[in-house]
Amino acid sequence: MGIKYKLKLRDLKLQYFKEYFSPILKYFKGKKKINNYLDLREFIQKKSAWVSQVTLYGYLKTRMGAKYVLMFDDEVFLSSINKAKWNIYMVALQDLTFYTISYLKIERNLHDTEKAKEIFNKILTDELNNQIPKDIYEKANNDFEERYQKINWDKYYKSLPFNLSALALYEWSPIAEELKILDRKIVLNSMILKWENIKKEFESILDF
Repeated sequence: MGIKYKLKLRDLKLQYFKEYFSPILKYFKGKKKINNYLDLREFIQKKSAWVSQVTLYGYLKTRMGAKYVLMFDDEVFLSSINKAKWNIYMVALQDLTFYTISYLKIERNLHDTEKAKEIFNKILTDELNNQIPKDIYEKANNDFEERYQKINWDKYYKSLPFNLSALALYEWSPIAEELKILDRKIVLNSMILKWENIKKEFESILDF
């Protein structure tokens, strides 16, 4: 039975404010060491959520200016944000999962690449409790498996590992196409720069 996915305007507004501020506050907390794969899974989930939400909401605020707050009284717009959020987040999860496991394989001689499946599948399953739309859940599952079968683990972490999530931000942001075209380079770079900081953090707190 598929999940029935419908949120009221009030629910969407509360969800937005929680999502906007919570990842930002968590990001500035003390950095926990990554000592095992459980820690790694927590890192992947939190950082993927953070980079997805901060870049999406930041882009919307920059492009809309003073109209930004007013748009949160529009249920259709809020639904579009929610759809964008989930789609960007799913690709971000895949990118960071593949990046970290590829890095561990080459830099730490940890060759169990099946851990990528375990980590991603557990996070994805947990998101069912957070009302991820069924179609996005299924697409993410299929996309991950397709990428998993083709990935070059020896090269992935050094070969533009976060391009797809940057493109997802560009594709799914609920902004008019003619405006997005003008913003393309800025939008892509905003995501890549956030990932660069996360890569540095990952290397600094990795302890296994």
